[in-house]
Amino acid sequence: MSLGRVIPILERVYCLACARWAWKRCLYTAGHDSENWELASAEEFQPVPHLCRWMLAVYEDDLRNLTWAPPGGYHMNPDWVILRKDYNETCGQSTPYMIYLDHKNADIVLAIRGQHLGNQSDYAVLFDNKLGQTTFDARWVFDAEHEVLKDLLERNPTYTLTFAGHSLGTGVMALLTMVVLQNQDLLGNVERNRNRCYALAPA
Repeated sequence: MSLGRVIPILERVYCLACARWAWKRCLYTAGHDSENWELASAEEFQPVPHLCRWMLAVYEDDLRNLTWAPPGGYHMNPDWVILRKDYNETCGQSTPYMIYLDHKNADIVLAIRGQHLGNQSDYAVLFDNKLGQTTFDARWVFDAEHEVLKDLLERNPTYTLTFAGHSLGTGVMALLTMVVLQNQDLLGNVERNRNRCYALAPA
């Protein structure tokens, strides 16, 4: 069989394989990941509504002059925001985030926003996954903020530490939670059961 006949056959096989992959990818939803999970109890679900609002609050430029607030606002006190970092401060290492000291629910919350489609650095965060890579975006956030978190935990010894992310931020938060659990000594050996992670619309 000549090479001229083999190449069109290989092209067709390749196109069929790509079409099959695209078809499966389009039909796959995150629901498949959780279809066998147990339902959350009312107690486990209780923090989700306000954490969702706070994750979305990170999208705001100014928490005292709201632009994108849902009906009823974000249900947060701007005076309890410990710090906020925007794109200029994260230097393309992470999407913007904030640390919120929730006195009402005895919680220290690090909330991170999702991808900004018009920001090139977010694509770098999304595709920054080289083989053998040992440093990543969650580690950058941890290195930047672990002293702040340690101080807050020491001053509020009964508070939980919650990581909450939306879209692209969910991946950073999930990895950050693992980094925290592996480096508890840098947070004053905070008890493992005081750490929580919530992911909204993971990307």
